[in-house]
Amino acid sequence: MSTHINSFLCLGDSYTIGESVPLHHNYPYQTIQLLRKAGVHFHAPEIIAQTGWTSFELADHLINWKLNENYDYVSLLIGVNNQYRSLPITDFATDFEFLLNKAIRLANNKVNHVMVISIPDWTITPFAANQKKQHAGKEIDAYNEICKMLAGKYHTHYIDITIESRAVLKDLSLLANDQLHYSARTYEQWATKIFKIIDP
Repeated sequence: MSTHINSFLCLGDSYTIGESVPLHHNYPYQTIQLLRKAGVHFHAPEIIAQTGWTSFELADHLINWKLNENYDYVSLLIGVNNQYRSLPITDFATDFEFLLNKAIRLANNKVNHVMVISIPDWTITPFAANQKKQHAGKEIDAYNEICKMLAGKYHTHYIDITIESRAVLKDLSLLANDQLHYSARTYEQWATKIFKIIDP
């Protein structure tokens, strides 16, 4: 009898790619490594993400990109670029609901196999200080309220990593060299939370 090898689709933007760190240090790959060490069989993660993508751009890509019919697990982390570009938050809510429904369908309608990951608070990073954006954290909270509400509406997991992202105020080693994105240490924290959901 063949052993089933699980699949993990990760949808998002630069945080999903792991901008400014090696590929194997991003949270999708670190999650897979934790699962493999626990004896759970997984393919390498499939990542559909691009630095700078808004929710609309991710949705547009998914509409036009051929994916597998279903995956064992799907994660969704998107919205920071909507906030950064000061786009209407109502448009984000519409996009995010579409994306979450798409994620659920891709997870073969197993809502407990879908993980919404909150948007980290980049507004307190040194990069944000240079951009004079350090007071926009309340906007991040507003976006995350939408993500949390829709995750609850569709009964998917909601993983709050925003609190940990704010720890950079006291520990800059949690950031990558660009002083905006996160280091392997931070992505390990995210990966551990996902791992505990997939292999409790």
